[in-house]
Amino acid sequence: MQKTRPNISKTAFWDVNFEEIDFEKNNVFVVDKVFNYGKFNDQLELIRYYGVENIKKMMVQVPYFRKEVFAFICGYFQLNPTEFKCYLRRQSNQTHWEF
Repeated sequence: MQKTRPNISKTAFWDVNFEEIDFEKNNVFVVDKVFNYGKFNDQLELIRYYGVENIKKMMVQVPYFRKEVFAFICGYFQLNPTEFKCYLRRQSNQTHWEF
């Protein structure tokens, strides 16, 4: 019996074998890749596939979000930036010069 998987494009997964991804076991990895590098339709499909509450739980575990993606996620899902692992990590690794 084949496991179900979300109906998403391979766009965000250029560096891994898409067919070998376990979407249940590696769900945080999938959320990371799709929200940072995937298409908007793929993001909507992940929300449908995992559910809003599960997506929120996964997102706070992602180690890195691009700044514009992070701002979108916080606003769209009404999450506090301080809840995110990537936010806490970024605060502890501040750069000297912000360009």
